[in-house]
Amino acid sequence: MSLTPSTGRRWSPIDLAAGAAVLLAALGVIWGPKLSGAVATATGALQPVIVSVDVRGVPAADPADLIRSAQQEGKVAIVIRNQPHGSVKIRSIESLERRLTILTPDGRLVSAPDPNQKTFGTFDARFVLQGEGRRSAGGVVFGNQTIKVGAPVELEGERFRFNGTVTDLRTESR
Repeated sequence: MSLTPSTGRRWSPIDLAAGAAVLLAALGVIWGPKLSGAVATATGALQPVIVSVDVRGVPAADPADLIRSAQQEGKVAIVIRNQPHGSVKIRSIESLERRLTILTPDGRLVSAPDPNQKTFGTFDARFVLQGEGRRSAGGVVFGNQTIKVGAPVELEGERFRFNGTVTDLRTESR
């Protein structure tokens, strides 16, 4: 019995067209977001966006140390609607003070700092972040996600992961 050597597979025009389609689809997936971002930047559609995110009531042993370490990092990773946006610059972090308000028997409102905030160590802060975005009819598009005041976001740094709420949103013209 003699075996004939195999001659190899021949490529038909349909095989070549299918391979080219797969290659073009892969390039579109990889370059599509970069290309649309580059076009938006070139046309001036992207503007600096200032986003304020309030984080309230997170138990922490040393809230002041968390604020210092976040400021030293200078940036946080932001997740909007479970979609990672990437890193954005921290402009500032303000510690928020909890206050207790009571109504006195004579009808006056009296407000004072909450003494439990120091005892129980809760983290309450406002992160002011700066990134790139564009105005749209439905709000501000920030990281391919439309965000508005009240939208939940997640902030992550080297030592923390906080859930917060967008409390202010501004675009700045260049």
